Amino acid sequence: MNILISLLGCRLDSHGRGVGRWGVWRPSVALAMHSDIHFDRYYLVYQPEFTRLMEEVVSDIKSASPGTEVIPEEVPFNDPWDFEEVYSRLYDFSKRKNFSAENDHYFIHITTGSHVAQICLFLLNESHHLPGVLVQTQPSPTGDAKGTYNLIDLDLSRYDLLAKRFEEERTDDLAFLKSGIATRNEKFNHLIETIERVAIRSEEPILLTGPTGAGKSQLARRIYELKKQNQQVKGDFIDVNCATLRGDQAMSALFGHKKGSFTGAVADRPGLLKAADGGILFLDEIGELGLDEQAMLLRAIEEKKFLPLGADKEEKSVFQLICGTNRDLAGAVAQGRFRADLLARIDLWSFSLPGLADRREDIEPNIEYELNFFTQKSGKRITFNAEAKKAFLDFALSPDTLWQGNFRELNAMIVRMATLASGGRIDLATVKEEIERSQKPAQENDSADLVALLGENYPQKFDYFELVQLREVIKVCRTSKTLADAGKKLFAVSRKAKKSVNDSDRLSKYLAHFGLDFRTVTQN
Repeated sequence: MNILISLLGCRLDSHGRGVGRWGVWRPSVALAMHSDIHFDRYYLVYQPEFTRLMEEVVSDIKSASPGTEVIPEEVPFNDPWDFEEVYSRLYDFSKRKNFSAENDHYFIHITTGSHVAQICLFLLNESHHLPGVLVQTQPSPTGDAKGTYNLIDLDLSRYDLLAKRFEEERTDDLAFLKSGIATRNEKFNHLIETIERVAIRSEEPILLTGPTGAGKSQLARRIYELKKQNQQVKGDFIDVNCATLRGDQAMSALFGHKKGSFTGAVADRPGLLKAADGGILFLDEIGELGLDEQAMLLRAIEEKKFLPLGADKEEKSVFQLICGTNRDLAGAVAQGRFRADLLARIDLWSFSLPGLADRREDIEPNIEYELNFFTQKSGKRITFNAEAKKAFLDFALSPDTLWQGNFRELNAMIVRMATLASGGRIDLATVKEEIERSQKPAQENDSADLVALLGENYPQKFDYFELVQLREVIKVCRTSKTLADAGKKLFAVSRKAKKSVNDSDRLSKYLAHFGLDFRTVTQN
């Protein structure tokens, strides 16, 4: 069934009286006169003061199309130019009728009524409250009373050129979020596509998780810049590393303070939440934030209000929030170090960024990106010769290369080799020196790590055999998101033979032999 929804045009539809009215274009009547389109049901929305005109128009519609059922619908407007009122009335009309496009075809006429009413019909159609195709009518150049009409379907998939244009824009947005790097990892590309949709459509908090150096800070800034390009934020990007905030300093830095509120508070300070008003607040390492600050942050997120230290009056800041962490926040909640209600609030959109070791197919395009970035910064074009590039890729793609520093580590290596390159070319000797250099700190750090974890006399307390194994276990823990994740990697074979698998418990007991736990190992 074809169903038409139209507003009575109090001026256009009133043209013509007597027999002569059939020679004048009247949009509501003209739509019933076309032979190539037929409406089985015609809802004519009118205001009470135009009841007489409505009756005349209904009669003429029935004369022009006897098979059309015309249903007058009285929808009163106190002020037809008041957007809020008109939209509300038309919205109520759509809800009352409960139009559904499953079985019927709907057409919404947007030529008659005030400009405000036409805009409201458009918006209701776009939001699918009034489903269907828009109908735009106009008088015929030849003076024919039927005039002409155009059908406009807001489903952009039917307009190839428009769809292509929007797809190109979206592709540009995805490339922007990836810093223009042609990444190859399928899971990562899907992750970025989801983040792009969320960034454009939502103002709710975003939580970025993943190991240190995985690119959380850079992605957060890119999300901000994408939102700003789309005019979704007007304020600044405020970047805060929560690991640097402690005690009164943390409260003051985030929420501000009044002069004299504590020792050293010699002047008012607005705080970083206030600085983020209208923009985005990025709280990196949010797992390091104290419980008191977490409680105040939760209220600021939900109510957009907070109380600076020493203040009697609340401040207001409407900001969007992005959080970053390399910690297991769910585990921190279980240990009482993180508020469950805050995690629930910031975990609406949670995205886990994989480390470089889990995206080895993206190493080569990232090398090209780092070289191009170095060129832009230094003004000198640097490339690998073929032999050197193969050697570095062999090293980079090897499973023995853990990439614990992730993209920061890759960046540092490229910068060093590019700086030492002679004649703009990185040669094999430079690559070999860099690989050797990168492996030395790992060996030296092993001993420093064990001193920090076990004490200076650790060689007298444990066998060398035990220490060799412990070093590898520590490496796995530091490249894993959780205790369970590390356990799965370490016991990948033996766990298959067990009826009841508890990798976390096995790993915890192993670490406890050395007086360690997962949190201590991964924090050092």
